[in-house]
Amino acid sequence: MPDISEKGLLMPASPIRKLTPYADQAKKTGKKVYHLNIGQPDIATPEGMLNAIKNIDFNVWAYTPSEGTLTYRTKLADYYNKLGYNITPEDILVTVGGSEAITIAMQTCVNEGDEIIIPEPFYANYNGFACMSNVVVKPILSHIENGFALPPIADFEKLITAKTKAIIICNPNNPTGYLYSKEELEALKALCLKYDLFLLSDEAYREFCYDGREFISPAHLNGLEQHVVILDTVSKRYSACGARLGCLITKNKAVIQAGLKFAQARLSPGMVEQIAGTAAVDTPDSYFEAVNKEYTLRRDTLVKRLNAMDGVFCPNPGGAFYVVAKLPIDDADQFCQWILESFNHQGETVMMAPATGFYSTAGSGKNEVRMAYVLNTEDLNRAMDCLDIALKQYPGRKMA
Repeated sequence: MPDISEKGLLMPASPIRKLTPYADQAKKTGKKVYHLNIGQPDIATPEGMLNAIKNIDFNVWAYTPSEGTLTYRTKLADYYNKLGYNITPEDILVTVGGSEAITIAMQTCVNEGDEIIIPEPFYANYNGFACMSNVVVKPILSHIENGFALPPIADFEKLITAKTKAIIICNPNNPTGYLYSKEELEALKALCLKYDLFLLSDEAYREFCYDGREFISPAHLNGLEQHVVILDTVSKRYSACGARLGCLITKNKAVIQAGLKFAQARLSPGMVEQIAGTAAVDTPDSYFEAVNKEYTLRRDTLVKRLNAMDGVFCPNPGGAFYVVAKLPIDDADQFCQWILESFNHQGETVMMAPATGFYSTAGSGKNEVRMAYVLNTEDLNRAMDCLDIALKQYPGRKMA
């Protein structure tokens, strides 16, 4: 039998989905599983977006331009310009989900064998996309004790070599929920200008900032226009994960021109998705205000319950809809499997993502898990009931 590729062997499994067979088996035995492992919101998709799909009227389901339809890109530019990005439709490449925006950015901005610095823990699929692009990830640790704040710029400088080409941030952060300050972004700006680096900014959770805190994008900083590449998606903003519609934005024309060649190779983004995305831009502010209020309640519920558990520590995130919590356990991967396989509280259990998969540094996150507060507060409380009892029963519990 022929062997699969080395890249296929090296491609990491998703910590978000790798335990799905255990969850499926738990459900077959009659258990109810509370899914806190994945950022799939239960918030309703905006009505205008759904109505646009229902009212579609065309005779040929045709290709669209590789860069996306002008109608959608014009509408997107309006959305970003209201937020101070000062862009044109020509600065936008429409992508098949935020995932494709990330892979096109990596393949456009970084040569094979070159390096990207990423504060960790980071979105797990960055590792997979880097593997696909033959790019080397150079992780830089942030720490749960200070809420996963941006590491000191001096620590970044220690990692920079002749092969360093870019820095990636996710703001607000997945998996930690940390919201970067303007001061932190200004420090990154100075670093990118000093060493002539790209700054790739994943802004999938832009709308989810709490406690009156302001979202700042690197695109808002003067003097960084040729270095910034924005990566975005409708998945979280409009609770439309299945649409698989994202975009790459930059004022760097060379990046747009090169990225377009990758976009042409995959032909085009979907027509129906862009019709829905065009309508989504008109979603009223009241939708986001209600969603923000709901997620704030869920965050507060989850963080309070976690920190009330013996031996558990969870920082209070400023954005997104995730927390990373430190648990009194020996091994997060084993615990997350055990709670699905062997634990049962009143016919219920909970699925979480072991945090090890959000780190690139070996051995990091061994006693941490990521949880997405994408369920209503009643379900969150029941999930926390399960977790509290499970921690007391887990054979690998570690004493504080």
